[in-house]
Amino acid sequence: MKKIAIVYYSGTGNTASLAQAVKEGVIAGGGSAKTIAASLFGADMLDSYDAFAFGCPASGAENLEEEVFEPMFDAIKGHLAGKEVALFGSYGWGDGEWMRTWQESVKESGAILKSESVIALDHPDDEALAAAREMGKTLAS
Repeated sequence: MKKIAIVYYSGTGNTASLAQAVKEGVIAGGGSAKTIAASLFGADMLDSYDAFAFGCPASGAENLEEEVFEPMFDAIKGHLAGKEVALFGSYGWGDGEWMRTWQESVKESGAILKSESVIALDHPDDEALAAAREMGKTLAS
């Protein structure tokens, strides 16, 4: 059974809804999942899990959330080489540029993007939640 960490930041609850759907998918896929607030996650926890789903909403001019998530992610990015990773988040404007930029950063770190990224405009609709569940199943397999 694969152990998956779902590490996220959510300011409005939209990214938290996606995190819950990812967790449901991991469990449905036969894995175990733990949701962890980004403020509580660090590089010392990376070896405790088989794969990771990172969730962050777009902030500012389509950037990662800058107060909590981005500092955490910058601190662990250098330790992601060879790790299975998936990305999710929500946004309220723009076209998802923050996710494309984030995906490139993850690829450059040497991590393995295990799933198509999931983004939701504002509150996740049924399609986004279903995609997040599929992400979880993929990470668990």
